[in-house]
Amino acid sequence: MSDDIKPRLRVPANAKKGEVVEVKTLITHPMETGQRKDADGKLVPRLIVSSLAVTYNDVTLEPAIAANPYLSFFVKVEESGTLKFKWTDDNKQSWTAESKIEVA
Repeated sequence: MSDDIKPRLRVPANAKKGEVVEVKTLITHPMETGQRKDADGKLVPRLIVSSLAVTYNDVTLEPAIAANPYLSFFVKVEESGTLKFKWTDDNKQSWTAESKIEVA
């Protein structure tokens, strides 16, 4: 795991049972398309975040993928729990983060 790549999460810490909450994620990643050439004229290999897996209380949410790894989505919370995130790029490097939500 590269130390300079840091996932960021914005998840409400508290919610009411059945409430739909907005979750925002952002990961800083160089995102190479595989079409750019370096100073020597050689193609820079493709390197993108190709997947994001999210679980809530260890239940997998729908799969997601984005060319720009900023995502915002809504989750209906029925019980207190932990959202877990895992980003993976083409080199099989991965980064994880998690955030808890307390339901009143």
